Amino acid sequence: MSIDRNLVSIAPHCPGTVNDAGPEVTEVTGVTPEGAAWLASAGTYPRSTRALWDDRPTAPVVLACGSVFDVVNAPALFGRHMLDRLWDEGPGSGPVAAHRGRMLLFAAPGTAHRLPSLLEWEEWGSGGASERGRAIPPLLCHGTGDAVTVPAPTPLVPAAPTAPDRLGSRWLVAPDTRAPWLPGPEIMLWAAVRAARSAARRQLSETCPTASISIFPPADQDAKVYDVSRRR
Repeated sequence: MSIDRNLVSIAPHCPGTVNDAGPEVTEVTGVTPEGAAWLASAGTYPRSTRALWDDRPTAPVVLACGSVFDVVNAPALFGRHMLDRLWDEGPGSGPVAAHRGRMLLFAAPGTAHRLPSLLEWEEWGSGGASERGRAIPPLLCHGTGDAVTVPAPTPLVPAAPTAPDRLGSRWLVAPDTRAPWLPGPEIMLWAAVRAARSAARRQLSETCPTASISIFPPADQDAKVYDVSRRR
């Protein structure tokens, strides 16, 4: 695995940024040939997908979920906090992309079917009444029967971007192997729980600065560099 090609820094106003306004990825690495082969294998016609990328390496495509990967789709800020938890306290993540103000976290097949039930159990569903349930936005789970727009293997950076979602789809953690490790539903639930708790602590510190909170600072205070060598 090539570490240097897939390091992404996440910090306000820095290359590879995801901040409150959404994705601000301006310098990210592309997908390796092995990673492109893995992505293409999710399509109905993998060879056609590869041929398209050979001819147009900056073209995004729509791929089916459910067989090769599922996708957990979160608002950019909350997805960023989930990603921070996965790298700071957990086993790392699979491929991750930013797409039009959302964060796409690639997960193991079957995650989209199982994760909603786990979220309901944690009182995170639409009918949940817990404080934790109200602390996070809904998570969209894409599995069998769904499809997602996959960023192009080669990033395309416009010369003069002008809109918050100006960069469209970009890889934050690019796939670089034919068999990337993908987190399952339990790990995604764990990351979401930790992200919600972190958000609750930040909200408490803002509304009541003198309140007793964790001695550990929020993980997003400084720049984040995710070491992909930790991925299992």
